[in-house]
Amino acid sequence: MATSSDPSQSYVSCDFEIFGTVQGVFFRKYTQEEATKLKLVGWVKNMPEGTVKGHMEGHKDNIDRMKTWLQTKGSPKSKITKANFSNEHSITTLTAKAFDVDRKNTNK
Repeated sequence: MATSSDPSQSYVSCDFEIFGTVQGVFFRKYTQEEATKLKLVGWVKNMPEGTVKGHMEGHKDNIDRMKTWLQTKGSPKSKITKANFSNEHSITTLTAKAFDVDRKNTNK
């Protein structure tokens, strides 16, 4: 009998971009904390256009919970106006060990 923690179960990979007041409000820090709670791996970073982009991998139910969090909650002072999710597909293994804040290329 398979459960959601069954290691033979496939994972899901998904990219995201969040629009609104999402920089300067600890959005990346809270995103990292929430993703870690949900046992997701990936990354999040600020973009020069003022959005936040990221990549997440994990079990489908946790990816769905994270999508809802990214669309509706975010950090306490953020104001999310739009959330785009793309490139969602099944994967057999995770490509990272943790969910990281990428601080490179934030001010291009």
